[in-house]
Amino acid sequence: MKRFIKILLVIFLLGILASIRFFETQLFYDPLIDFFQGKYLNGIKPEFEFWKLLLHTSIRFLLNTAISLLILFVAFKDGGILKFSGILYGVLFIGLMVVFSIMLSYTDSIENYMPLFYVRRFLIQPILIILLLPAFYYYKMQQR
Repeated sequence: MKRFIKILLVIFLLGILASIRFFETQLFYDPLIDFFQGKYLNGIKPEFEFWKLLLHTSIRFLLNTAISLLILFVAFKDGGILKFSGILYGVLFIGLMVVFSIMLSYTDSIENYMPLFYVRRFLIQPILIILLLPAFYYYKMQQR
């Protein structure tokens, strides 16, 4: 694939990731969005449907993961990188969803909201692609 087309495709996929973030309130059920934008200061966790929140968080993570894996595929065309990244995303998804579920169930005091915030952020934002893209680029450069 020509370099120019690769770059355009990666930019397009990054635009899709940005669109998911921009339309998050319309696409996903997440009462914690408003809560973490300042309502946490009153110290009361918002009412939410536990299973619906877990489902929508999972869908969002899986959407971001699929697009991130597409970005890695377009950028590197390497099955090993794709397999490693897929396994990494899978392990992180299982571990973080378990931690997120436990925190949602047992976090009640204001001191404990920040760990919940960061675990949730890692689940709903495509943070891992920001780390993997330069890491694999460096790895490929070292192989030359």
